[in-house]
Amino acid sequence: MKKISIVLLLICSCLSIAVAENKAKVQPGAESVDEYLPLLKGKRVGVLSNQTGVIGKEHIVDFLHRQGVNVVCIFSPEHGFRGMADAGEHVSSSVDQKTGIPIKSLYDGNTGKPSDAVMQSIDVLVFDLQDVGLRFYTYLTTMVRMMDACAANHVKMVVLDRPNPNGHYVDGPILDLKYRSSVGWVPVPVVHGMTLGELAGMVNGEKWLTNGAQCDLKVVKCKNYTHATLYKLPIAPSPNLKDMRAVYLYPSLCYFEATPVSLGRGTDAPFEQYGHPDMKGYAYSFTPRSMSGAKTPPQLDKLCYGVDLRTKPSNAEVFKSGVNLSYLIDAYSNLKMGDAFFTKSFERLIGVDYVRKMIEEGKSAAQIKACWKNDVEKFKQQRKSYLLYPEK
Repeated sequence: MKKISIVLLLICSCLSIAVAENKAKVQPGAESVDEYLPLLKGKRVGVLSNQTGVIGKEHIVDFLHRQGVNVVCIFSPEHGFRGMADAGEHVSSSVDQKTGIPIKSLYDGNTGKPSDAVMQSIDVLVFDLQDVGLRFYTYLTTMVRMMDACAANHVKMVVLDRPNPNGHYVDGPILDLKYRSSVGWVPVPVVHGMTLGELAGMVNGEKWLTNGAQCDLKVVKCKNYTHATLYKLPIAPSPNLKDMRAVYLYPSLCYFEATPVSLGRGTDAPFEQYGHPDMKGYAYSFTPRSMSGAKTPPQLDKLCYGVDLRTKPSNAEVFKSGVNLSYLIDAYSNLKMGDAFFTKSFERLIGVDYVRKMIEEGKSAAQIKACWKNDVEKFKQQRKSYLLYPEK
Protein backbone atom coordinates (compact mmCIF):
# COMPACT_ATOMS: atom_id res chain seq x y z
CA MET A 1 0.00 0.00 0.00
CA LYS A 2 2.87 2.31 0.90
CA LYS A 3 4.53 1.60 -2.47
CA ILE A 4 1.28 2.40 -4.30
CA SER A 5 1.00 5.71 -2.42
CA ILE A 6 4.55 6.63 -3.37
CA VAL A 7 3.88 5.78 -7.03
CA LEU A 8 0.68 7.85 -7.00
CA LEU A 9 2.54 10.73 -5.39
CA LEU A 10 5.20 10.58 -8.10
CA ILE A 11 2.55 10.49 -10.84
CA CYS A 12 0.76 13.50 -9.33
CA SER A 13 4.06 15.37 -9.05
CA CYS A 14 4.86 14.69 -12.70
CA LEU A 15 1.40 15.82 -13.75
CA SER A 16 1.76 19.01 -11.70
CA ILE A 17 5.09 19.76 -13.37
CA ALA A 18 3.58 19.08 -16.81
CA VAL A 19 0.65 21.41 -16.10
CA ALA A 20 3.01 24.12 -14.83
CA GLU A 21 5.17 23.81 -17.95
CA ASN A 22 2.08 23.92 -20.16
CA LYS A 23 0.90 27.10 -18.39
CA ALA A 24 4.32 28.67 -18.89
CA LYS A 25 4.45 27.88 -22.61
CA VAL A 26 4.34 31.00 -24.74
CA GLN A 27 1.22 31.18 -26.88
CA PRO A 28 1.22 33.55 -29.87
CA GLY A 29 -1.88 35.67 -30.44
CA ALA A 30 -2.99 33.45 -33.32
CA GLU A 31 -3.76 30.67 -30.82
CA SER A 32 -6.32 32.82 -28.95
CA VAL A 33 -8.93 32.13 -31.62
CA ASP A 34 -11.92 33.07 -29.45
CA GLU A 35 -10.62 36.65 -29.27
CA TYR A 36 -10.64 37.32 -32.99
CA LEU A 37 -12.93 34.85 -34.80
CA PRO A 38 -16.07 36.79 -33.72
CA LEU A 39 -14.57 39.93 -35.32
CA LEU A 40 -14.38 38.13 -38.68
CA LYS A 41 -17.87 36.66 -38.77
CA GLY A 42 -19.80 37.92 -41.79
CA LYS A 43 -16.88 40.08 -42.93
CA ARG A 44 -14.74 40.16 -46.05
CA VAL A 45 -11.30 39.32 -44.69
CA GLY A 46 -7.80 39.92 -45.96
CA VAL A 47 -4.84 38.10 -44.39
CA LEU A 48 -1.26 39.41 -44.40
CA SER A 49 1.01 36.51 -43.51
CA ASN A 50 3.75 34.15 -44.62
CA GLN A 51 5.12 30.76 -43.63
CA THR A 52 5.43 31.85 -39.96
CA GLY A 53 1.69 32.49 -39.54
CA VAL A 54 0.71 29.17 -38.01
CA ILE A 55 -1.57 27.87 -35.28
CA GLY A 56 0.24 24.77 -34.11
CA LYS A 57 1.05 23.10 -37.43
CA GLU A 58 -1.79 24.69 -39.41
CA HIS A 59 -1.39 27.89 -41.39
CA ILE A 60 -3.62 30.80 -40.34
CA VAL A 61 -5.13 31.01 -43.86
CA ASP A 62 -5.97 27.29 -43.88
CA PHE A 63 -7.44 27.57 -40.37
CA LEU A 64 -9.65 30.54 -41.22
CA HIS A 65 -10.73 28.93 -44.49
CA ARG A 66 -11.67 25.75 -42.61
CA GLN A 67 -13.65 27.80 -40.10
CA GLY A 68 -15.74 29.25 -42.93
CA VAL A 69 -14.26 32.75 -42.68
CA ASN A 70 -14.65 34.64 -45.97
CA VAL A 71 -10.96 35.22 -46.78
CA VAL A 72 -11.05 37.13 -50.06
CA CYS A 73 -7.39 38.12 -50.35
CA ILE A 74 -3.96 37.13 -49.06
CA PHE A 75 -1.22 39.77 -48.82
CA SER A 76 2.40 38.60 -48.90
CA PRO A 77 5.43 40.54 -47.55
CA GLU A 78 9.13 40.45 -48.52
CA HIS A 79 10.25 36.86 -49.33
CA GLY A 80 6.71 35.96 -50.46
CA PHE A 81 3.82 34.02 -48.95
CA ARG A 82 5.91 30.86 -48.61
CA GLY A 83 9.03 32.78 -47.51
CA MET A 84 11.47 31.53 -50.16
CA ALA A 85 12.26 34.66 -52.23
CA ASP A 86 15.58 36.52 -51.93
CA ALA A 87 15.86 39.67 -49.84
CA GLY A 88 14.32 42.54 -51.80
CA GLU A 89 13.36 40.28 -54.71
CA HIS A 90 10.22 41.29 -56.59
CA VAL A 91 7.50 38.70 -56.03
CA SER A 92 4.58 38.44 -58.41
CA SER A 93 0.98 38.25 -57.28
CA SER A 94 -0.57 34.82 -57.73
CA VAL A 95 -3.17 32.40 -56.33
CA ASP A 96 -2.83 30.12 -53.31
CA GLN A 97 -3.05 26.63 -54.80
CA LYS A 98 -4.49 25.06 -51.65
CA THR A 99 -7.44 27.43 -51.13
CA GLY A 100 -7.75 29.23 -54.47
CA ILE A 101 -7.54 32.60 -52.70
CA PRO A 102 -5.75 35.33 -54.69
CA ILE A 103 -2.39 36.48 -53.30
CA LYS A 104 -1.47 40.16 -53.60
CA SER A 105 2.29 40.63 -53.29
CA LEU A 106 3.49 43.75 -51.46
CA TYR A 107 6.93 43.17 -53.00
CA ASP A 108 6.01 43.26 -56.66
CA GLY A 109 8.14 46.32 -57.42
CA ASN A 110 5.29 48.83 -57.08
CA THR A 111 4.28 50.93 -54.06
CA GLY A 112 4.75 48.44 -51.22
CA LYS A 113 1.10 48.71 -50.24
CA PRO A 114 -2.14 47.70 -51.98
CA SER A 115 -4.34 50.04 -54.00
CA ASP A 116 -7.44 51.63 -52.53
CA ALA A 117 -9.51 49.38 -54.80
CA VAL A 118 -7.96 46.25 -53.24
CA MET A 119 -8.39 47.62 -49.71
CA GLN A 120 -12.03 48.46 -50.37
CA SER A 121 -12.67 44.81 -51.20
CA ILE A 122 -12.10 43.85 -47.54
CA ASP A 123 -13.63 44.85 -44.19
CA VAL A 124 -10.97 43.43 -41.87
CA LEU A 125 -7.24 42.78 -42.27
CA VAL A 126 -5.70 39.99 -40.18
CA PHE A 127 -1.95 40.57 -39.75
CA ASP A 128 0.15 37.58 -38.64
CA LEU A 129 3.91 37.77 -39.20
CA GLN A 130 6.82 36.63 -37.05
CA ASP A 131 9.21 39.57 -36.63
CA VAL A 132 12.78 39.53 -35.25
CA GLY A 133 12.75 42.92 -33.53
CA LEU A 134 14.90 45.02 -35.86
CA ARG A 135 13.95 48.34 -37.45
CA PHE A 136 15.47 47.29 -40.78
CA TYR A 137 13.64 43.96 -40.90
CA THR A 138 10.98 44.94 -43.42
CA TYR A 139 7.99 43.32 -41.72
CA LEU A 140 7.73 46.37 -39.43
CA THR A 141 7.58 48.73 -42.41
CA THR A 142 5.04 46.42 -44.04
CA MET A 143 2.83 46.58 -40.96
CA VAL A 144 2.98 50.38 -40.71
CA ARG A 145 2.21 50.87 -44.39
CA MET A 146 -0.74 48.50 -44.11
CA MET A 147 -1.96 50.43 -41.08
CA ASP A 148 -1.85 53.51 -43.33
CA ALA A 149 -3.85 51.70 -46.01
CA CYS A 150 -6.39 50.48 -43.44
CA ALA A 151 -6.81 53.95 -41.95
CA ALA A 152 -7.32 55.53 -45.37
CA ASN A 153 -9.94 52.95 -46.36
CA HIS A 154 -11.73 52.43 -43.01
CA VAL A 155 -10.59 48.81 -42.71
CA LYS A 156 -10.19 47.28 -39.25
CA MET A 157 -6.77 45.73 -38.60
CA VAL A 158 -6.34 42.75 -36.27
CA VAL A 159 -2.73 42.08 -35.30
CA LEU A 160 -2.11 38.54 -34.05
CA ASP A 161 0.93 39.28 -31.92
CA ARG A 162 4.00 37.09 -31.76
CA PRO A 163 7.02 37.20 -29.39
CA ASN A 164 10.13 39.19 -30.24
CA PRO A 165 13.26 36.98 -30.06
CA ASN A 166 15.34 40.15 -29.59
CA GLY A 167 12.83 41.68 -27.19
CA HIS A 168 15.12 41.65 -24.15
CA TYR A 169 17.00 44.88 -24.95
CA VAL A 170 16.97 48.20 -26.79
CA ASP A 171 20.01 49.40 -28.73
CA GLY A 172 21.12 51.54 -31.66
CA PRO A 173 20.30 55.05 -32.85
CA ILE A 174 16.78 56.29 -33.51
CA LEU A 175 16.07 56.62 -37.23
CA ASP A 176 16.58 60.09 -38.69
CA LEU A 177 13.54 60.31 -40.98
CA LYS A 178 15.59 61.81 -43.80
CA TYR A 179 16.82 58.21 -44.25
CA ARG A 180 13.33 56.71 -44.29
CA SER A 181 13.04 53.68 -46.61
CA SER A 182 11.65 50.16 -46.64
CA VAL A 183 14.38 49.22 -44.14
CA GLY A 184 13.44 52.02 -41.76
CA TRP A 185 10.03 53.70 -41.69
CA VAL A 186 9.37 54.94 -38.15
CA PRO A 187 11.62 56.74 -35.62
CA VAL A 188 12.68 53.83 -33.43
CA PRO A 189 16.14 52.45 -32.55
CA VAL A 190 17.72 49.65 -34.58
CA VAL A 191 16.72 47.20 -31.81
CA HIS A 192 13.42 48.46 -30.39
CA GLY A 193 12.72 45.57 -28.01
CA MET A 194 8.97 45.54 -28.80
CA THR A 195 6.56 43.13 -30.41
CA LEU A 196 4.78 44.20 -33.59
CA GLY A 197 1.55 44.41 -31.59
CA GLU A 198 3.14 46.86 -29.17
CA LEU A 199 4.61 48.86 -32.03
CA ALA A 200 1.23 49.02 -33.78
CA GLY A 201 -0.18 50.66 -30.66
CA MET A 202 2.77 53.05 -30.53
CA VAL A 203 2.35 53.98 -34.22
CA ASN A 204 -1.27 54.88 -33.50
CA GLY A 205 -0.52 56.64 -30.22
CA GLU A 206 2.37 58.71 -31.55
CA LYS A 207 0.40 59.49 -34.73
CA TRP A 208 3.12 58.26 -37.06
CA LEU A 209 0.69 57.40 -39.84
CA THR A 210 0.14 59.77 -42.78
CA ASN A 211 -1.32 63.10 -41.64
CA GLY A 212 -1.56 61.79 -38.08
CA ALA A 213 -4.30 59.30 -38.99
CA GLN A 214 -5.12 56.42 -36.67
CA CYS A 215 -5.94 52.84 -37.63
CA ASP A 216 -8.92 50.97 -36.16
CA LEU A 217 -6.68 48.47 -34.37
CA LYS A 218 -7.15 45.29 -32.35
CA VAL A 219 -4.09 43.50 -30.95
CA VAL A 220 -4.51 39.89 -29.84
CA LYS A 221 -1.78 39.48 -27.25
CA CYS A 222 0.60 36.59 -26.65
CA LYS A 223 0.13 34.62 -23.45
CA ASN A 224 2.90 33.73 -20.95
CA TYR A 225 5.36 36.12 -22.61
CA THR A 226 7.58 38.82 -21.10
CA HIS A 227 10.39 40.84 -22.63
CA ALA A 228 12.82 38.68 -20.67
CA THR A 229 11.52 35.51 -22.36
CA LEU A 230 14.14 33.89 -24.59
CA TYR A 231 11.82 32.72 -27.34
CA LYS A 232 13.07 30.21 -29.90
CA LEU A 233 11.41 30.71 -33.27
CA PRO A 234 9.64 27.52 -34.41
CA ILE A 235 9.88 28.52 -38.11
CA ALA A 236 12.63 30.50 -39.84
CA PRO A 237 11.19 33.99 -40.54
CA SER A 238 13.17 34.42 -43.79
CA PRO A 239 15.52 32.27 -45.90
CA ASN A 240 18.78 33.66 -44.51
CA LEU A 241 17.92 33.69 -40.82
CA LYS A 242 18.16 29.94 -40.53
CA ASP A 243 18.72 29.56 -36.79
CA MET A 244 18.61 31.50 -33.55
CA ARG A 245 22.29 32.39 -33.55
CA ALA A 246 21.82 34.20 -36.86
CA VAL A 247 18.80 36.01 -35.38
CA TYR A 248 20.90 37.15 -32.40
CA LEU A 249 23.84 38.27 -34.57
CA TYR A 250 21.60 39.99 -37.12
CA PRO A 251 21.59 43.38 -35.28
CA SER A 252 25.38 43.48 -35.59
CA LEU A 253 25.97 42.02 -39.05
CA CYS A 254 23.22 43.40 -41.29
CA TYR A 255 25.27 46.55 -42.06
CA PHE A 256 27.54 44.43 -44.27
CA GLU A 257 24.62 44.50 -46.74
CA ALA A 258 25.74 48.08 -47.52
CA THR A 259 29.37 47.07 -48.16
CA PRO A 260 31.20 44.70 -50.54
CA VAL A 261 31.73 42.23 -47.69
CA SER A 262 29.82 38.94 -47.74
CA LEU A 263 27.98 37.99 -44.56
CA GLY A 264 27.51 34.43 -45.72
CA ARG A 265 24.50 34.61 -48.04
CA GLY A 266 24.82 31.65 -50.38
CA THR A 267 26.33 29.41 -47.69
CA ASP A 268 24.90 27.20 -44.96
CA ALA A 269 25.58 29.89 -42.33
CA PRO A 270 24.34 33.34 -43.43
CA PHE A 271 24.60 36.05 -40.77
CA GLU A 272 27.07 33.90 -38.85
CA GLN A 273 30.25 34.83 -40.72
CA TYR A 274 31.75 37.59 -42.83
CA GLY A 275 34.51 37.84 -45.37
CA HIS A 276 35.87 39.24 -48.64
CA PRO A 277 38.32 37.96 -51.28
CA ASP A 278 40.80 40.74 -50.42
CA MET A 279 40.72 40.52 -46.64
CA LYS A 280 44.19 39.65 -45.30
CA GLY A 281 45.41 37.70 -42.29
CA TYR A 282 42.49 35.29 -41.87
CA ALA A 283 42.79 31.52 -41.99
CA TYR A 284 39.02 30.97 -42.25
CA SER A 285 37.40 31.08 -45.68
CA PHE A 286 34.08 30.36 -47.44
CA THR A 287 32.66 30.61 -50.95
CA PRO A 288 29.14 31.97 -51.58
CA ARG A 289 27.13 29.92 -54.11
CA SER A 290 23.79 30.50 -55.82
CA MET A 291 21.00 28.78 -53.91
CA SER A 292 17.35 29.13 -53.00
CA GLY A 293 16.90 32.36 -51.03
CA ALA A 294 20.28 33.66 -52.25
CA LYS A 295 20.34 33.41 -56.03
CA THR A 296 22.98 36.11 -56.59
CA PRO A 297 24.73 36.62 -53.25
CA PRO A 298 27.56 39.15 -52.86
CA GLN A 299 30.95 37.73 -53.91
CA LEU A 300 29.24 34.89 -55.77
CA ASP A 301 31.62 31.95 -56.44
CA LYS A 302 34.58 33.87 -54.95
CA LEU A 303 36.73 32.56 -52.12
CA CYS A 304 36.25 34.94 -49.18
CA TYR A 305 38.59 35.21 -46.20
CA GLY A 306 37.23 36.37 -42.90
CA VAL A 307 35.66 35.41 -39.58
CA ASP A 308 33.50 32.45 -38.51
CA LEU A 309 31.06 33.48 -35.75
CA ARG A 310 29.33 30.13 -35.32
CA THR A 311 31.04 29.29 -32.03
CA LYS A 312 32.55 32.55 -30.77
CA PRO A 313 31.38 34.79 -29.22
CA SER A 314 29.10 32.70 -27.01
CA ASN A 315 25.35 33.29 -27.08
CA ALA A 316 25.65 34.92 -23.65
CA GLU A 317 28.24 37.36 -25.02
CA VAL A 318 26.04 38.12 -28.05
CA PHE A 319 23.12 38.95 -25.73
CA LYS A 320 25.29 41.29 -23.65
CA SER A 321 26.95 43.09 -26.56
CA GLY A 322 23.73 44.16 -28.32
CA VAL A 323 24.54 46.08 -31.51
CA ASN A 324 28.25 45.33 -31.97
CA LEU A 325 29.97 47.34 -34.72
CA SER A 326 33.39 45.77 -34.06
CA TYR A 327 32.87 43.27 -36.92
CA LEU A 328 32.13 46.07 -39.37
CA ILE A 329 35.09 48.12 -38.13
CA ASP A 330 37.35 45.07 -38.45
CA ALA A 331 36.46 44.55 -42.12
CA TYR A 332 36.65 48.29 -42.88
CA SER A 333 40.13 48.54 -41.36
CA ASN A 334 41.35 45.41 -43.11
CA LEU A 335 40.20 46.30 -46.63
CA LYS A 336 41.52 49.88 -46.56
CA MET A 337 38.97 51.09 -49.11
CA GLY A 338 38.10 54.33 -47.34
CA ASP A 339 34.64 55.74 -48.06
CA ALA A 340 34.27 53.37 -51.05
CA PHE A 341 33.68 50.64 -48.46
CA PHE A 342 30.15 51.99 -47.86
CA THR A 343 27.20 52.28 -50.22
CA LYS A 344 24.40 54.83 -49.87
CA SER A 345 22.29 52.15 -48.21
CA PHE A 346 24.44 52.23 -45.09
CA GLU A 347 22.69 55.26 -43.62
CA ARG A 348 19.31 53.70 -44.36
CA LEU A 349 20.30 50.67 -42.28
CA ILE A 350 21.99 52.42 -39.36
CA GLY A 351 19.55 55.36 -39.53
CA VAL A 352 21.93 58.28 -38.91
CA ASP A 353 24.87 59.98 -40.62
CA TYR A 354 27.44 60.07 -37.80
CA VAL A 355 28.29 56.35 -37.66
CA ARG A 356 30.01 56.21 -41.07
CA LYS A 357 32.01 59.34 -40.20
CA MET A 358 33.14 57.95 -36.85
CA ILE A 359 34.24 54.64 -38.40
CA GLU A 360 36.27 56.54 -41.01
CA GLU A 361 37.80 58.64 -38.20
CA GLY A 362 39.00 55.47 -36.49
CA LYS A 363 36.63 55.54 -33.53
CA SER A 364 35.97 52.30 -31.65
CA ALA A 365 32.69 50.41 -31.45
CA ALA A 366 32.35 51.47 -27.80
CA GLN A 367 32.84 55.15 -28.67
CA ILE A 368 30.18 54.98 -31.37
CA LYS A 369 27.77 53.08 -29.11
CA ALA A 370 28.10 55.82 -26.48
CA CYS A 371 26.72 58.33 -29.00
CA TRP A 372 23.32 56.66 -29.14
CA LYS A 373 22.98 56.04 -25.40
CA ASN A 374 20.61 59.01 -25.05
CA ASP A 375 18.52 57.69 -27.96
CA VAL A 376 18.08 54.37 -26.15
CA GLU A 377 17.05 56.00 -22.86
CA LYS A 378 14.70 58.43 -24.61
CA PHE A 379 12.98 55.61 -26.48
CA LYS A 380 12.62 53.42 -23.40
CA GLN A 381 10.68 56.23 -21.73
CA GLN A 382 8.65 56.98 -24.85
CA ARG A 383 7.53 53.38 -25.34
CA LYS A 384 6.54 52.64 -21.72
CA SER A 385 2.81 53.30 -22.07
CA TYR A 386 2.65 51.08 -25.18
CA LEU A 387 4.19 47.94 -23.70
CA LEU A 388 1.72 45.05 -23.46
CA TYR A 389 4.05 42.68 -21.62
CA PRO A 390 6.24 42.94 -18.49
CA GLU A 391 9.85 43.92 -19.10
CA LYS A 392 11.11 41.25 -16.65
